[in-house]
Amino acid sequence: MNALTVGAPTPTTRRPSGRRRKMLVCSIPLFAWMLAELVVVVIHRWVPMPRWLMVHLLLLGAVTNAIVVWSRYFSDAVLRAAGENRVRDWLILGGVNLGALGVVFGLTANVPALLWGGATVVGAAALVHAGGLIHGLRKGLPGRFAVAIRYYIAAGLALPVGVWLGVRLGSAPPDFDRLLIAHLGANLLGWVGLTIAGTLITLWPTMLRTRADDKAVPSGRQAWWVLTLSVAVMVIGGYLGLRWLVVAALFAYAIGLGILTGPLVRAALGRRPQSFATWSVMAGFVWWIGTLVAAVVALAMAPDLAAGAESIRGLVGPFAVGFVAQVLVGALSYLLPVVIGGGPAVVRRMVAITDRSTFTRIALVNGSALLFLLPLPSVVLVAVSLVVYAGLVWTLILLVTTVITGLRLIRTGVPAGEKPEVDPLVERRTHRGQLTLAASLIALAVVAAALVDPVAVVGRYAGPGTTGGIAPTGRTTTVQVAAHDMVFTPSVIEVPAGDRLVIELTNTDPAQVHDLVLANGVSSGRLAPGASTVVDVGVVGADLDGWCSIAGHRQMGMTLVVRAIGGPAGEHAGHAAAPGEPAATGNVAGTPGPGFRARDAVLPPAPATTIHRHTFTVSETDAEVAPGVRQALWTFNGTAPGPALRGKVGDVFEITFVNDGRIGHGIDFHAGALAPDKPMRVIAPGEQLTYRFTAERAGIWMYHCSAVPMSLHIANGMFGAVIIDPPDLPPVDKEFLLVQSEQYWGPQGAAGDADKIGARTPDAVVFNGYPNQYRHEPLTARTGDRVRIWVLNAGPNESIAFHVVGGQFDTVWSEGDWRLRPGPGGSQTLGLVASQGGFVELVMPEAGNYSLVNHQMSLAEKGAGGVLHVTD
Repeated sequence: MNALTVGAPTPTTRRPSGRRRKMLVCSIPLFAWMLAELVVVVIHRWVPMPRWLMVHLLLLGAVTNAIVVWSRYFSDAVLRAAGENRVRDWLILGGVNLGALGVVFGLTANVPALLWGGATVVGAAALVHAGGLIHGLRKGLPGRFAVAIRYYIAAGLALPVGVWLGVRLGSAPPDFDRLLIAHLGANLLGWVGLTIAGTLITLWPTMLRTRADDKAVPSGRQAWWVLTLSVAVMVIGGYLGLRWLVVAALFAYAIGLGILTGPLVRAALGRRPQSFATWSVMAGFVWWIGTLVAAVVALAMAPDLAAGAESIRGLVGPFAVGFVAQVLVGALSYLLPVVIGGGPAVVRRMVAITDRSTFTRIALVNGSALLFLLPLPSVVLVAVSLVVYAGLVWTLILLVTTVITGLRLIRTGVPAGEKPEVDPLVERRTHRGQLTLAASLIALAVVAAALVDPVAVVGRYAGPGTTGGIAPTGRTTTVQVAAHDMVFTPSVIEVPAGDRLVIELTNTDPAQVHDLVLANGVSSGRLAPGASTVVDVGVVGADLDGWCSIAGHRQMGMTLVVRAIGGPAGEHAGHAAAPGEPAATGNVAGTPGPGFRARDAVLPPAPATTIHRHTFTVSETDAEVAPGVRQALWTFNGTAPGPALRGKVGDVFEITFVNDGRIGHGIDFHAGALAPDKPMRVIAPGEQLTYRFTAERAGIWMYHCSAVPMSLHIANGMFGAVIIDPPDLPPVDKEFLLVQSEQYWGPQGAAGDADKIGARTPDAVVFNGYPNQYRHEPLTARTGDRVRIWVLNAGPNESIAFHVVGGQFDTVWSEGDWRLRPGPGGSQTLGLVASQGGFVELVMPEAGNYSLVNHQMSLAEKGAGGVLHVTD
C-alpha cells in the first residue's frame, strides 16, 4: 500500500500552487503564536500570569491553529474531497484566532466581557469545524482511514465544553478544582489528544514511508470508543467532584492509547524511524503516555480531589512541551516539505534541512526535560528549561529555513548534481557525535548554573582530616541522617575516636532546602527536597558541632553533635554561631546612596473589577536597605514590602505563587479565611501554587511568608498589605500607605541576622522598607486636603504608636472597626501591635512640614519617621 492510500500525500507529490499558497498562508498564525510563546518565555518575569500565558499561547493559540488547518487537510486527503468550502475554512481560522486573542487578553487584563466573547467565538468556530467534518464524512468518497475524521469530530465537540469550563475558571469559583479537572479533560485529552490520536493512525506510517498495519483501522475504531467515552467520563467526573470516577476515566484513556499504540509500534518495528520528524513524534508519544500514567498515580494517591487537581495541574507543562510541542514540530517537519512540493529534488533539499542535527535536538529537548523532573536546585531547573526551549527554537528556525528554501528552489530550480547519500558507518558516527554534543550542552548548562549558585549545586567540601590528635583506627563509621522539620534525625552521632565518619544525609522535608555544615569546614551543600548526598566528615578525634546554615534554621534548633567516644570533649552545638563576617553597620539618619528613590506611598483606589489576579514571584534581591547597608532580601516581586493589593468586600483574589528563590517559601494572606494546609504550604524552589480567597471582611490585612522561621522571612522582606475597603468608604483628597517593619542587619550583602531577631534588637525600624525615606523625599498635600493614611505594622516584633506631629486625627478606623468619626472628639495616636492595621484621617490647618513618627520614640530614632509637606 503506498503512502497516498494511507491518507497523506507522498513527499514527491507536486502541489498545485493554489493549494500550496493556501496552506502556507493558513500556517502564518500558527508561527505567530509560537513566536509569541517564545517571547513570553524570555520575558515571563514581567508579564501577568506567565505560566497560564505560556500554556495557552502554545495550546490555545499555536496548537488549535494547527488542528483546524491540518485536520481539514487530512480529511480532504482521506475522503478525496472534490471541492473545498473556502469561506467556511477562512471563517473558522479567523474565529479561532480572534477568539483566542480575546481569551488571552480578557483573562490577563481582567476584562470578563472580552474573555466571554473570545471563548464564545472559539467554541463557535470549533462547532462549525466539527459540522464541516461531519458534512464531509457524509458526502465524501468513503475511505479506509475515515475513522480518523471521527476523532476530529469528537475533538471539535469537546473544545466548546472546554472553553466554557475555562471561562468558569476565570471567575475563580469555589469549585475551582472540580472545574479544572473537567477543563483539562475536555481540552487536553479531548481537543488535543483525540486529534493527535486520529492523525497518527494515518500520518505515522506515512512518515515512516511504510504500509499501515492491517489492524490499524480496527484498532483505531476500538480506541475511538474508549478514548471518546473516557474524555466524557472525565469531564463529568471532574465536574461532579467524583475523584475515583476521574481516576477510572484516566485509566480507561490509557487503555485506549494502548489499543491505538499496537499497530503504530508494529509499523515502527517494520521500518525504524529515520528522520527528525519521526523521532520527534515518537518522543512526544512517549511523553504522552508518561504524563498520563503520572496523572493516574497522582490522582489515585491524593488525599482528596483538590490535592489531586493540583498534582495534575503540575503535569500540564510536561504534557504541553514534552508531548504536544514535540509532536507539533515533528509533524510540521514532515508536512511542510510535502505541502510545498516542487518535485523530488526540491523535497529532498527541504527534508535535508529539517533533518539537520536530528539527534542533537531530540536529545537536548528530552534530556533536559527529564532533568527538569528531578528534585534539583532551582537555578539548575531554570538552566535546563532554557535548554529545552533552545532545542525547540532551533527546530522552528529550521522550519522557517525549509519554507524559504523550498519556495526559492521552486522558482530557480535545483542546481545540477545531488550529494551522495551518507555512508551508514559515517551516519552512525555522526549520530554518536550529535548525542555527545547534546550531552555536552546540557552539562554546560548545569555548570553555568553552578557558577551562578555554586553552593546550591555542588556544595562546599573542606576535605577529611584528623581531629584532636587522635591516631586513625582505619575503621569507617557510616550513619544515616535525615533533615526535616528543622531537626536532624538523629541529632547526636556517637563515633569511636579515631574512626572516619561518613554521613549519608537525606533531606526528607517536602519543600524546605537544607544543608549540613560542620565545625571542621565540611559541608554537604544545599539539598533540595528529596535529595541525598554523602558527607565525608573525616577522622573524628574530638566532639564536633554541626548545623544547617540556611538562614534562621540553626536558630530554630537545627543542630547536630558528633561525639567522639574515648576522645576529648569539644564545643557543642547550641553555643554562639561560628565566627564569620561582622554585621553591616550604617547610619539610619545618613544620606541614601546614589540613585535612591523613595517608594511611592500614594495608594491608588480599588480597581473596579471584582476578580483580582496577580503573580507573586519569590526572588532574592541585593538592595540598599539603609544608608551604607546592603542586604540580600527575600522578596515578593522584587520589593520589600511586596506589592500592595486593594479591593472591596466580596472580591475574589487569585494569586499564582512562584518560588524562584533558593530555599523553601510559602505565603499567608490574612485577608482570606480558609484552611491553611494547602494554599499556605511551603513550596520548594522551582515550584508554584495557586492561592485563591474571597475577601469577606474589610480591613488592612497583612500577608507574609509562611516558611519557618517566620520571623526571619518577614524581617528579610517577605511581607505586604492587602486593603479591603470598608463599605461606602468616602473619597478623600490624598491617600497614603505606610507599612512599618524592622531590619536586623547581617553581614554586608547577606541575609538578616536571626540571632538579633530572637533578641529583639533591630538595627532599624522603617516605613515602606527604608529608614527615614520620607524625610529625604516627603509626602505632599495641600492645606484643606482631607488626608487618609493607612498604616500596617508588619513587625515581626515591635509595635507602633502612629502619630503626626502637629496634626490631630478626626477619623480613626482600626482592625475592621470605626474608632472615631468626625465630631467634637479627636485622636493623637493609632496604636498597632505586629500584624495589625488601620487608617487615620486628618486635615492640615496650615502649610508646613508635619513629621510622621512612631511615638515609641526610640523606634522613631531608628528610622520610623517621615515628613508630610503641606503647601497652600
